[in-house]
Amino acid sequence: MCGIVGAVAQRNVVPMLVEGLSRLEYRGYDSAGIAVLDGDIKRVRAVGRVSEMQRKAEATELSGHVGIGHTRWATHGGVTESNAHPHVSPSQNAGELAVVHNGIIENHDEQRTRLQQLGYVFESQTDTEVIAHLVHHHYKQGLTLLNAVKQAATELTGAYAISVIALNQPTMICARQGCPLLIGLGEGENFIASDVSAVLSVTRNVIYLEDGDVAEIRQDGVQIFDAQNQVVERKVHRSDVSLASMELGPYAHFMQKEIHEQPRALTDTVEALIDDGAFSTQLFGQDAEEVLSQVDSVLILAAGTSYYAGLTAKYWLESIAKLPTNVEIASEYRYRQSVPNPRQLIVTISQSGETLDTMEALKHAKSLGQHLTLAICNVQESAIPRASRLVFYTRAGAEIGVASTKAFTTQLMGLFMLAATIAKLRGQLGSEQEQEYLDSVRLLPGSVQYALNLEPQIREWANAFAPRYHALFLGRGIHYPIALEGALKLKEISYIHAEAYPAGELKHGPLALVDQYMPVVVIAPNDSLLEKVKSNMQEVRARGGELFVFADADSNFTGSDGVHVIRTPRHVGVLSPILHTIPVQMLAYHVALLKGTDVDKPRNLAKSVTVE
Repeated sequence: MCGIVGAVAQRNVVPMLVEGLSRLEYRGYDSAGIAVLDGDIKRVRAVGRVSEMQRKAEATELSGHVGIGHTRWATHGGVTESNAHPHVSPSQNAGELAVVHNGIIENHDEQRTRLQQLGYVFESQTDTEVIAHLVHHHYKQGLTLLNAVKQAATELTGAYAISVIALNQPTMICARQGCPLLIGLGEGENFIASDVSAVLSVTRNVIYLEDGDVAEIRQDGVQIFDAQNQVVERKVHRSDVSLASMELGPYAHFMQKEIHEQPRALTDTVEALIDDGAFSTQLFGQDAEEVLSQVDSVLILAAGTSYYAGLTAKYWLESIAKLPTNVEIASEYRYRQSVPNPRQLIVTISQSGETLDTMEALKHAKSLGQHLTLAICNVQESAIPRASRLVFYTRAGAEIGVASTKAFTTQLMGLFMLAATIAKLRGQLGSEQEQEYLDSVRLLPGSVQYALNLEPQIREWANAFAPRYHALFLGRGIHYPIALEGALKLKEISYIHAEAYPAGELKHGPLALVDQYMPVVVIAPNDSLLEKVKSNMQEVRARGGELFVFADADSNFTGSDGVHVIRTPRHVGVLSPILHTIPVQMLAYHVALLKGTDVDKPRNLAKSVTVE
């Protein structure tokens, strides 16, 4: 949830730290801070955005050759400067060492009591300050900084990415357990970060640390120790992430930019499929045919928007591949007694590949003997794909806006490709139907562009939503999860309370909420359930509700008093859920604009959810 950056160099590292934190701000933006070695440990922290901290750093002419920085998303303790990172130890003065940390230390209360008994004074409410004092306790016993961090790591329970600097030490020590951390390799300088975007301006050569790793970062090189305290060589990756993808360009917000990037993101995601001209198991890895041929059912584990992608995929997998499919919220799955099935395919979905709830759910499934695993992810070499036997990388590119847009639609595309591939492998997909699906995939980016061109009409609708406090979204069948996604987007960025229901459930309770002040969004594609949806709409109109209907161009809807209709492209068949995602994203965006909220950085939320 938070962002870490650090550098060891011959030059002043403060500008690089500030730039890196600016690129990581989407991961956490309650507060920010940096600490550098300049004779003493010099530290600057500020509540709010990185720009606030930057002004303070410039005012104090902060400078140093070794430094760490952090953007915070509050977990332990409120949004205050005293809770902002970096934390120092001892805290009564400038400190002998400084620490930044992502994650959650589960035994922080126990360690805090122990450290207070040892004489340490705490100035914050955070679990991170426990790490600073614990490392310092071992450091002052005569251990090297590297060994002090190693020892402290053995005494911490939970998930963390840590970076530590200390007085008179020209190095930086890092440790990872359950939270992402990478090393950027430069010439005569080296870097660390929680996300590759933070180091792209200084290097593209990165090493992804693995769980249990502790690393020493120096100007002239790095040394990595694994969980068994053995020196190891980790693979160096050349990042192909574009710096341009981190810039707004002509758009007002990253969310707007990423909504409009969806035709390209979908095209890139299906490139291998189109090149092959067939649904091939090779799309999912070299072992895919062996794995998928064993499968007798599917369990999808995900959180948030990715969970709604999984709900959509259930319809595809059962109708196309004829495979029984369950979808579970990752944070709930591992805390209940389930019945393991070694022939069940475990599909995890995560934009970042580091979602802690989903990662822990995957570990739980594997501990039950379920080793047929597939990750659908947007970030190369992230933790969840590395822990999975099969991987499908969506090619959405960097997604900066906290509210997911192009990551969601490319996840849907990957899941549809999975359903069609399994169906073909199981003899459920004939050549004629396969060709129809391929044609639908090829045509979809164009239909998405058509939907994007509806933006002026959707912008007008936003005026009706902005003054409201509640909204209702309705869908049926495979479009019900898209109604859920639409409601989530509206509440995430406009702070309007929104709920979604299967339209047939209206009469079983939610209809009591409907009046002239409750706008009701209806997803009404021209499919087999259209007439049922029309009947449900009449239930709303009879109670004075105002309807806002996204209808396919060929569904013969007409607007009337209290019924507003926007016509999306002609029905695109099995891929209709992807198409109907576009207008609900744009509706949420334009309502948020009218309400003046921070579209890209909604309150209380962050992008990469690496805490439980």
